[in-house]
Amino acid sequence: KGKQKKTRKYATMKRMLSLRDQRLKEKDRLKPKKKEKKDPSTLKEREVPQHPSCLFFQYNTQLGPPYHILVDTNFINFSIKAKLDLVQSMMDCLYAKCIPCITDCVMAEIEKLGQKYRVALRIAKDPRFERLPCTHKGTYADDCLVQRVTQHKCYIVATVDRDLKRRIRKIPGVPIMYISNHRYNIERMPDDYGAPRF
Repeated sequence: KGKQKKTRKYATMKRMLSLRDQRLKEKDRLKPKKKEKKDPSTLKEREVPQHPSCLFFQYNTQLGPPYHILVDTNFINFSIKAKLDLVQSMMDCLYAKCIPCITDCVMAEIEKLGQKYRVALRIAKDPRFERLPCTHKGTYADDCLVQRVTQHKCYIVATVDRDLKRRIRKIPGVPIMYISNHRYNIERMPDDYGAPRF
């Protein structure tokens, strides 16, 4: 008689008892969960983000000259391509003093682009530009810019990135600067921002 071949089962595990099994002793057994009945008379609480105090409906009262403009990486590159001087073109667009702001992660992104974009790096290190330190990890600038303008609505965002523009449009009171027809244009900027307020 030949031996019957048994196929070996790999990684077999012993069956474990469920903690609610009837064969377990009462004290070891897991108690069945009781559903808490909700009292219909209690008021429901919802987490609603607080409306920013700087907004008067859609009008952002914190925006005014001198304008602080958060510059994205590709905005500098496209400005070079279009042969536009950043500060001068911003002033031509807004008819007021503009302070371009560069965050640490935008600077890191430009540095990562290497030798090909050394002109962009030289522009970004211009003393007229304001440097904003970043506290987050990594060098992903889009999230950083979105978070910054959500918290502080005193900036205009300068970008040509379609996805970033879409994200910024969802935040009320934050204008977007973009490049078209070889000049800077502004999106969602009420007419009387530059006018003196009495």
